[in-house]
Amino acid sequence: QLQASGGGLVQPGGSLRLSCAASGSISSVNSMGWYRQAPGKQRESVATTTSDGYTHYADSVKGRFTISRDNVKNTVYLQMDSLKPEDTAVYYCNFRNRFLVDYWGQGTQVTVSS
Repeated sequence: QLQASGGGLVQPGGSLRLSCAASGSISSVNSMGWYRQAPGKQRESVATTTSDGYTHYADSVKGRFTISRDNVKNTVYLQMDSLKPEDTAVYYCNFRNRFLVDYWGQGTQVTVSS
């Protein structure tokens, strides 16, 4: 129900833009966010945005990543600039509706390497 795209291989200092679009069956979305999981590590929150305009970023990505949403298209984006090797991970999008039901995308690989 969530389709993520935009991952790939990029050199350190480069940029990528992730997108995640929801199918029509998901409604009453409150928060949209991105998480990531690196090999051998737990999944962590990267960025979240809520319907009332609240935005939160992990300290490790502040000033480099920007989350945005299109409520009409039911899509969330993650603009990632100044990428570092430690940003390498599988990135997952998450939608949470007002009933606190979570929807997850399938994950998209981001690899930052020279």
